[in-house]
Order: sequence, then structure tokens, then C-alpha cells
Amino acid sequence: MLLELDCGNTLIKWRLLDREGRVRDRDMAPDLVELQRLLGGQEREIHGCRLVSVRSAEENQVVLDQLTSWLKLHPVLARSTPELAGVRNGYADYTKLGMDRWLALVAGYHLCRRACVVIDLGTAVTVDFVNAGGQHLGGYIAPGSKLLRGSLKRHTRLIRYEQSLRGDLATPRPGDSTAEAVEFGCDLMLVGFVREQLRVARQALGDEMVVILTGGDAERMAEALPQSCHIISDLVFDGLALACPMEID
Repeated sequence: MLLELDCGNTLIKWRLLDREGRVRDRDMAPDLVELQRLLGGQEREIHGCRLVSVRSAEENQVVLDQLTSWLKLHPVLARSTPELAGVRNGYADYTKLGMDRWLALVAGYHLCRRACVVIDLGTAVTVDFVNAGGQHLGGYIAPGSKLLRGSLKRHTRLIRYEQSLRGDLATPRPGDSTAEAVEFGCDLMLVGFVREQLRVARQALGDEMVVILTGGDAERMAEALPQSCHIISDLVFDGLALACPMEID
């Protein structure tokens, strides 16, 4: 089997693939110790490991050393490149583009082979434009839903509430309590940001562009958008497979 890791700032997303490329198991873990516990002995069947990380070089080396010791193999870490799978990195310094963004936008273009906008709705919202020829045009980064709510609670004294509400993004309404006002207001900000990105993307890419959503809020956001879009949950892992091709035994 093949172990894939997406090492974020706080959590490690992981999944196991069998020799046919099917997902056998998946979860999230705060560290490799918990990951080993979650695997429950399945590491004996792992014959390859590849990972993407947004952590520092020093942190990545610790993870690589731990994986090597634990799995008794050499994991492959995805590295920044100026071009991958027909996509050219649009940053002046290609090494400064976050690896999760890079792999997601490469995978998005690889899937559609057309001009596309890739929107990752996670802790942060990242947006990347790729034209029909595979040129990355850059993008935008903004706070995601959790960061928006968290900043209000941290920096205002009177906004305190416990319950978590999930409004309808497609038909927002005013809140009649502080909790609703915050929750619905943050939802509205997020929807407004994404809709504006689509307007900007149409100007840059044309009306035939493909819209690709990924991340935790992708399904909710899709309901609020005026045009059809593709929801792809494992876009970063799809890009990781392009960056680090491996045979699965």
C-alpha cells in the first residue's frame, strides 16, 4: 500500500491507497504518533510514502526522519518546481508559492485541461487562476470561515456565544441574536468574496473557465454560487500523485 500525507500547520491529513489506487483508509492526526495509532498495524503493508507539507524545512526533516525510522523506507517529499504537468508557476519566486496551493492548482488544470479557477475553502481561502495554456496567473488568500469567526471572538469583548450555527449560504438572512449575526455575517462575507473571485476570474480567463472547489466548505459554497462547479475533495493528493509518481505494491 501507499501512504500519502498532507502536513498542514496543525494537522496531518492522510490516506492509504491499495495497489489499484483505491482509498483503503483515511483520517487526520495531530502528529505521527497519533497517525501510527490510527493505522493500527497497517504500516506493515505500506511499501511507499509520499507527502506534501507547508511546514518549515527543519520541521519537514523531522517528519521525514520519523517516517524513515518508523516505516523502514524513504518517503518522498514534494518540492517546488517552476513547472509541473503542463502548468507553469506564476510566482516571481516559484519557491514562495505554498505547496498545497501549487499541487491543487496543478491537479485542477490536469483534470480539465482548460482555463480554471481553483478555490480551496479551508482554514484560509486560497484562489488561483490558470489560463487555457497552463500559465498560473497568481491568486488571492483570505481568511476562511473559522478564522473570520475566531477573530471576532478574540478581538471583541461582548461577542461571546457557544452554539455553532450553519446558515443557508444560498439564501442568507439577518440574524436575530448575536450568535446568528456573527455566523450569518461571516457566511455572507465568505460568499461575497468567492463570488467576486469568479467575476475577476471571468475577466482574466473568459466565460468558459472551469470552477473547481475543494476544502471543508466546498459543498456549502457550491450551493451559493450562480454557476456550476466541480467539487473535488482530494485535489492536493491528486497533485501529489503528479509531483511524486510511485508504483503501489
